[in-house]
Amino acid sequence: MFDATDIIYRYTRADALRDGVLVDVSDFALEAGFAIPVAITRAAYDSYIVPSDSLRSDGQSAEARLWDTLRILWIKAKHNGGSTVMFSVLFLMNSGAKPEPIELKALCHPGDNSEPVVTIMCPSED
Repeated sequence: MFDATDIIYRYTRADALRDGVLVDVSDFALEAGFAIPVAITRAAYDSYIVPSDSLRSDGQSAEARLWDTLRILWIKAKHNGGSTVMFSVLFLMNSGAKPEPIELKALCHPGDNSEPVVTIMCPSED
């Protein structure tokens, strides 16, 4: 029905990574057990991975929060399988408060060249 000449515009994963819409976390993901590229949406990254200044004072770091996210996802994906994995991570969101479960979603899907990739996002994102 349609072929490549019918495409008006295509926004690729590489475009999203270049533009900062996705954050490449593949190096961390490799250490966490993933064998394929992993990215996280800017919304999820800024909302949950990057701690506020007050949380940094409490010892929170983006690296540790990302590590927790990737390890929990890896364990959940290994046991549940499927191309969509819903999982929660305990994050300290406010200084002096208790950690709270934050729901995230991960999709394993074809990348720009049909290779398998993982994208972590907020549940409301596509």
